[in-house]
Amino acid sequence: MTINSTVIAGYQALSDIGYLLQNHRHVLLVTDKNIVGIPAVQTLIQQIGSRATLSIVDSVPPEPSQHDVAAIMASLPGKKVDMVAGVGGGSVLDVAKLLSVLCAEDAPSLEALLAGEKPLRRTASLLIPTTAGTGSEATPNAILAIPEKETKVGIISPVMLPDYVVLAPELTTSMPAHIASSTGIDALCHLIECFTATVANPVSDNYALIGMKKLFASLEKTIAEPDNLAARLDMLWASYYGGAAIAHAGTHLVHAMSYPLGGKYHLPHGVANAILLAPCMRFVRPAAVSKFAQAYDLLPNADTSLSEEAKSVALVDYFAALVRRLKLPASLDELGINADHLPYLVEAALDVQRLMKNVPCAVSADDVRKVYLTLFPTLNP
Repeated sequence: MTINSTVIAGYQALSDIGYLLQNHRHVLLVTDKNIVGIPAVQTLIQQIGSRATLSIVDSVPPEPSQHDVAAIMASLPGKKVDMVAGVGGGSVLDVAKLLSVLCAEDAPSLEALLAGEKPLRRTASLLIPTTAGTGSEATPNAILAIPEKETKVGIISPVMLPDYVVLAPELTTSMPAHIASSTGIDALCHLIECFTATVANPVSDNYALIGMKKLFASLEKTIAEPDNLAARLDMLWASYYGGAAIAHAGTHLVHAMSYPLGGKYHLPHGVANAILLAPCMRFVRPAAVSKFAQAYDLLPNADTSLSEEAKSVALVDYFAALVRRLKLPASLDELGINADHLPYLVEAALDVQRLMKNVPCAVSADDVRKVYLTLFPTLNP
């Protein structure tokens, strides 16, 4: 898969992007109510409004469903949209990518996309992340919740990759620490899962290694120093590289097992991934010792004298400690979720075959159950 997006990055990168709007008459800006009031976003709105007709959708919820997208489509004005600009976290960007397809001429219906029909075209698109986690701006995926099935599905097509991406670190400074932490762990999951997936390749490996080096050096720094724009830009790049790795490879066990947690319990995606990161990586480690050792060597304080085996174990220990240091939940017990739904969770996770086939070792229902069981320490005194 080739990513042809033009990436514009740096402090105040949004201050002069009017030239990107040339020849566009009607721009649809997709965001949420927390983002739309940010001064830099208001400046962007003024830029767009001075050059084109502007429609704004600021109603994207944190975990959008197909019903939310259908409602947005029904609310759009009749005038043809010829550019979709998404400004926000992963949910906003995913919805913007879908709308860029649905607003195109002769577009398939949302129902057809959910049924597997592949889009052939989209409108022009511009994606601007305000969190450093999903890497949605670099992936061909749009993830929607399906409430009726208590899970999530991915609509996937390279057509959805955008024309333009803007990485502006000042847009991420309004993130609360717990959001910066959970989205950062989401980016880490993308990077390490793609790096160790059965479909990993030299292109995805390159993205993953660069991204992990930036993330290991900058994630905790952005929490301790919220106004450190250099660290925040590095995290935006780490997130982007994680998305690019997904575009060329794919995630596996953490994401497969987190989908039902988000679908049934509505856990934020980054939180679900944080809970699962260390247990899942502990399970796959024996099948990916060399790759884990390579990732360990990227840690700022790595002991490069260790054996590959020792490095791989130390990396999993680092993941567990990192989640604790970031004060993210490390178990489902903490969130008031009991083990009664274990059979459902196991079945739902195994049903995500798109990702399960990427796990670098065989995975049985009992394996998945045992990993989930580690999330209930009260059952494992």
